[in-house]
Amino acid sequence: MKVSQDRVVTIDYVIRLADGTVVETSGGDGGRPLCYLHGRAQIVPGIEQALEGAEPGASLDVVVPPGEAFGDHDPAGVMAVPRGAFPDREGIDEGATYSATRPDGRTVLFRVIEVRDRMVLIDTNHPLAGETLHVLVAVRRVRPATDDELRAGHPDTIEEQELPLPS
Repeated sequence: MKVSQDRVVTIDYVIRLADGTVVETSGGDGGRPLCYLHGRAQIVPGIEQALEGAEPGASLDVVVPPGEAFGDHDPAGVMAVPRGAFPDREGIDEGATYSATRPDGRTVLFRVIEVRDRMVLIDTNHPLAGETLHVLVAVRRVRPATDDELRAGHPDTIEEQELPLPS
């Protein structure tokens, strides 16, 4: 069965930056393969596009430009906010990631770049924005999604974890 819209796909992957730095992998530290519902924007768009039509056992080496991954780095996403916007009891660590609720109720993640006396310089861009990703991906399993999975919009990962993977 081929990877296509609304199929449950199980993959192993390694994501590297251009300099070879490993950003994420499905295998290390007791990790498990990733199980997702294809065509539902649950993985990086460029990887999802590359997997379209692949069959179990396929291995791909995909180069994903920023526009098909986490976008270009937007300078407008770097801004100074008053230090008072952080709770008094909370220490502010450079390099740490925090979340805040916007006035419209949506959550925004940001990384602290620099802490100054009265201002904190933050970056709301995804940490991989502007990066070209080099992805090794292996298709382990492809199956039709159940009606429950289609309604839920994601695979039943508990079921997937209990099934043995083909060697």
